[in-house]
Amino acid sequence: MKRAIAFSVAVVGLGLVAASAAVLGMRPPAKPQEIRPVWNDAKWPFPIDQWGTGRAFVCEPADCGAKVDVYLRPKIGNCNCATGVADDAELERVSDNELVTLASRARAPGRPIKVAWMDGRSRAYWASDGETGEGLLSFAYNDECDAVVALARIGEGDPETLQPAILAFLNTRDVVLWTKKELGLEFVRRDW
Repeated sequence: MKRAIAFSVAVVGLGLVAASAAVLGMRPPAKPQEIRPVWNDAKWPFPIDQWGTGRAFVCEPADCGAKVDVYLRPKIGNCNCATGVADDAELERVSDNELVTLASRARAPGRPIKVAWMDGRSRAYWASDGETGEGLLSFAYNDECDAVVALARIGEGDPETLQPAILAFLNTRDVVLWTKKELGLEFVRRDW
């Protein structure tokens, strides 16, 4: 009789633990949901260097799943005029990763991208300061000899989820028109 009571108490106790874990959110993570980014202008946080300042944008965790900061600027005359940003070596040469960390580690090979009429590459990196798991996404694309670079600080966000969202943002009409102006192409026809 005492064993039956002890067994019943144990079963009820385990049931209460399982129920409280579910209520308190202690369950396996759900599949990543589709994000709906909302991009807001932010202040350029870096000192002026030979490339000047650019534009900064932020997407809050509620909209992007993690805080995402995007820094975008042109680098006039800083691209391989013959091939553009066609490989990972050229992407690393023109990128702005050094604004965030002096040593970054690539997570995987880069991939080709298209922003408006321009071709380029993107690649995911770890900011290798040894203390954080901060991730970076680097984008570079070009019009002839002029490069446009974008660096996204994604914290611990998923690069596979965030890369398409950031690329879609770089392809928005407002950002493309700003890019044309910065490249001195505001009166030049470019189809995209």
